[in-house]
Amino acid sequence: MVIEDSAHSVVPADSRSTADVDVYDFGRPASLSREHARILEVAFETFSRQWASQLSAKIGVRAHVSVELVTMQPYGEYAASLPTTTTMVVCAFPDSEQRIVVQFPLSAAISWIVQMVGGRAVDTPEDRPLSPIEQALIRTLIADAAENLTNALAGLLPADLSIAGIQYNSQFAQVASASDLVIAVHFSMRLGDRTVPASVMLPAALVLERLTSRSSETPDAVPPGLMRRQIERAPVELALRLEPRMVLPHDVLRLSVGDVVPLAHSADRPLDLVIGDHAVAMAAVGTSGARLACVITATAPAPTEETP
Repeated sequence: MVIEDSAHSVVPADSRSTADVDVYDFGRPASLSREHARILEVAFETFSRQWASQLSAKIGVRAHVSVELVTMQPYGEYAASLPTTTTMVVCAFPDSEQRIVVQFPLSAAISWIVQMVGGRAVDTPEDRPLSPIEQALIRTLIADAAENLTNALAGLLPADLSIAGIQYNSQFAQVASASDLVIAVHFSMRLGDRTVPASVMLPAALVLERLTSRSSETPDAVPPGLMRRQIERAPVELALRLEPRMVLPHDVLRLSVGDVVPLAHSADRPLDLVIGDHAVAMAAVGTSGARLACVITATAPAPTEETP
């Protein structure tokens, strides 16, 4: 028996048994939805700015961190994409086996330590395991970053994230099973004149569960009362406005210090109290203590809905 394809080529039927077939699990998708990807991108953009500010303050070098890629993939693929020798700071949750990884080059970690203690970092420091004192400095540095990460993700991670350890070999670090799906976020870090890659790994099951529950709790429409209260509490800018005067462009270009520009607004006419371009009242200029103030003389009629 043979199978004929569209190009009329003949393929032995027995070869089908040796083909690799990946079974798609609809209950465990292998990619992020557009909505979830956007939520994570916004959260990690916030985290990247906070991380850059923290690094700048701690190591004394202007830092810039930008998000390059947010993706979901098996942990084995994520680990294989990392350099063999690197810094993997493993963070743990209380009462949970799931782990988070903050990864960056080992040479960058050594440079940060040198700069934190007041030294001058060399361009290419030697890749070597960190001493106990150096590990303590990196733990303190990443503990602050982990707090920023929890805040930026706004409830997508449990609180009280702690540093569980530091690994140096990405292939031997037993953080998760090779088939476990993780969310990998890749960053570009510019520290002075040097640019290095970095990444953060999150357990996908934990994050997606919370993303899904958050989406299901979101109402389809905002209640009118809630929207009205929000609008009533939004700050607006009030301003007193004189009657405008039309001038030509060459008149504006000829203005100089000391020139007097007469206005069309008469001295006995109240000023308009406006929000943006909308007049809400008329007022006269007065004082309140040592500050100028306005005294309301009339209010504008409330707008009425036009009926068709």
